[in-house]
Amino acid sequence: MLDAIQILQKYWKHDHFREPQEQVIQSILSGRDTFALMPTGGGKSICFQIPALLQPGLALVISPLVALMKDQIDNLQKRDIKALSITGGLSADEISDLLDNCQFGNYKFLYLSPERLQSDWILERIKNLRINLIAVDEAHCVSQWGHDFRPAYLKISALKALFPKVPFVALTASATPRVQQDIVAQLKLNDPAVFQKSFARENLAYMVYPTEDKLFLLGQILQKNPEPSIIYVRNRKSCIDTATQLNAMGYRAVYYHGGLSRKDKEQNMNRWMEESAQVMVATNAFGMGIDKANVKTVVHIQLPDNLENYYQEAGRAGRDNQKAFAILLTSAAEIQTAKQQLLAMLPDKKFLLQVYLKLCSYFQIAYGEGMGEEFAFGLNTFCVKYNFPVLKTYQALQFLDRQGVIGLSQEFSEKITLQFLIESREVIRYMSLNPADEEILLNILRTYPGVYDLPTAINPALMAKKSAKSEDDVLALLEKLHSRAMISLQSKNNDTQLIFHEIREDEKTINRVSRFLEMQNQLKLEQLDAVLEYALNHQKCKSQQLLTYFGEKTSQNCGICSYCIQHKKSVGQEPNITREILELLKNEDLSSRELQNRLGYETNDLIFALQTLLENEIILVRANSQYTLNK
Repeated sequence: MLDAIQILQKYWKHDHFREPQEQVIQSILSGRDTFALMPTGGGKSICFQIPALLQPGLALVISPLVALMKDQIDNLQKRDIKALSITGGLSADEISDLLDNCQFGNYKFLYLSPERLQSDWILERIKNLRINLIAVDEAHCVSQWGHDFRPAYLKISALKALFPKVPFVALTASATPRVQQDIVAQLKLNDPAVFQKSFARENLAYMVYPTEDKLFLLGQILQKNPEPSIIYVRNRKSCIDTATQLNAMGYRAVYYHGGLSRKDKEQNMNRWMEESAQVMVATNAFGMGIDKANVKTVVHIQLPDNLENYYQEAGRAGRDNQKAFAILLTSAAEIQTAKQQLLAMLPDKKFLLQVYLKLCSYFQIAYGEGMGEEFAFGLNTFCVKYNFPVLKTYQALQFLDRQGVIGLSQEFSEKITLQFLIESREVIRYMSLNPADEEILLNILRTYPGVYDLPTAINPALMAKKSAKSEDDVLALLEKLHSRAMISLQSKNNDTQLIFHEIREDEKTINRVSRFLEMQNQLKLEQLDAVLEYALNHQKCKSQQLLTYFGEKTSQNCGICSYCIQHKKSVGQEPNITREILELLKNEDLSSRELQNRLGYETNDLIFALQTLLENEIILVRANSQYTLNK
C-alpha cells in the first residue's frame, strides 16, 4: 500500500509536504477529529484528499461554494481521481443516480453543500455509503461569529451520530480565536487535534498609504514593481474603469469579475498567467484556485469588507517566498464615509420582512404554500417595481439564501450590455429625427456616461421607469439600434433562478431568522472597525496588527511594513520634509502629486509626512484633494 508521500508524488508531483500538512494527514489517518487553520496558499485540500486516497471508501466533503467544489473536482479529475458533487438544480432522480455512482462506481470524493444535508432521504442514502472521512471546508461558516455564517452548517453535527467512528476534519484559512472555539463546539468535534500555521508572512511587506490621488500612486507602485500584480476593487464598474485607466497610462492590464463570460474570464486569466499582461484588476470573484507564485504586488485601492478577506487576498502575493508587497491605499474621504455606507447597505428586520413579503407577492405565493416552487428572477426589475435600493435588497436576499428560506442558483448580474458604435453627434441627429426614442436614449446617456467608450451593463427596468416607458419599449429600441449597427448589444440571459425552500409564513419566518441577522450586522460593524483600525493606526507594525487580530501574540516588529520602514529612517529627515511642505502650502493649496513634483522626495516619505501633519491637524484635505494649512 502506498504511503502519504508516495501519493503526493504520484498525483501532485511534489516530493515533500508543507508545514503542517503531514501532521494533519497523520492525525486523520489515526482516526482522530482534526482542526486545521492554514492561511491561504497553505494547501488545505491535500490534507483531506491524501488520507481519503490512502483508505478504502470515499470522503464526504461539505463545502459552501459551488465554484469551490467545481475547482477542487476539476483538479482531482485532471489527476484521474474520481470525484463528483451534488449541487443545486438537480432533480431527485439525478441525485439518486449520482449517489448510486458513489456506491458502486469506485468514486473517492463526494462534495455536498450543507443545505443538502437537510434532506432526510439524502442523509439515508449517504448513511449506506462507505465513508472514510468527513471534511468540512471553509469551516468558519459553521460559526455564528464567522463572516459567512450559514445555519445549514449546524446540521453537519448530525453526521456524528450516523458515522461515530469516522474522523471529522474542519479546515479554514481565516478564523479569530472566538470563531475557532465556536467551530469545535458547533461541529461537536471530539478532543480534536488542532494544527495552526502561523499567520506571519516574513517575506510579505504590508503597506498602508493614505493618498488623495490613488491612480497616480498606483502608477508609481507598478512602475517600481513591474512584476505580476493584482489590484482588488469592490465592484465591477471600478474593475473596468481602473483597467481602462491603467492601459491608458501605458500599463498592460486586464480585468476579472463575476459578470464576465467564461470565455472572457479564461482569455484575461491566460494573458495574466502568461505575463503578456502585468496587472489583473479584479473583484473578490478572482482568486479561487489561482496558483501563480511570482505575484509581486497585491494592491487594494478601496477598503476591504473585513480583515479575514483582506488577509487571504493580500496573501496571493509572494508565494515564491521572494519579497512581495500587500498594499492598501486609503483616502480621508473614503474612511469618513465607510461606516455610513455600510449602515445604508445592511438590511434590518423591518426591511427584511418587506423584501420577503414583496417577493411572495411578486410570485403570487399564497400563505402556507410555495415550498419547492422555482422561478426566473431579475433583481433589477424586482427593485424597480417596489422601489427598493438594489444593494440593500441584494444583501437581504443573500441573507435569506444563507438561512435556507430561499435558494438562488446564480449570482445576480445585468442582462444587457451595450456600447455605442457611432459618434455622439450622430446619436443627437438620430434623436432629432426620431423624437419618440429620445427620452429612452437621453436616460441611457445620462445614467451610463461611459457607454461610448466600452461595453456597459445597463438596467432596462430602470431605464423604463426613468423614461415613463415599458421595459419592452426599451428592449425594442435597443434591438432596432443594434440592427442598424448603431450599437453593439449583448443579452447575457442569466437571470437568477429562485426557489422557495419553505412555505410562506410571513412574520413567523422572519422572526425565526432575525436573531441571526442582528448578529451578522453587528459582526460586520465590528469587522469594519477592525479594518479602520488597521488603516488608521500608524503607530504599530502592520504585520503585528494582523497577527493580533487572528489571536497570535508577538512583540517583534516585522521590519519591512510601512510603519517599520518609516521608523528605521533617521529621525532628522521627517522634520525637513514637513517644514518644506508647510513652506509650499503657505503660498497655495497643492495636491500630493504637485507636492511630490516640487519636492522630489520618495512617495513613502512624502505620504508619511503628510499623514503626520494631518493627524496633528496642522493641515487639512479639501474636497478637491488638495492639501491646505489649517488656519
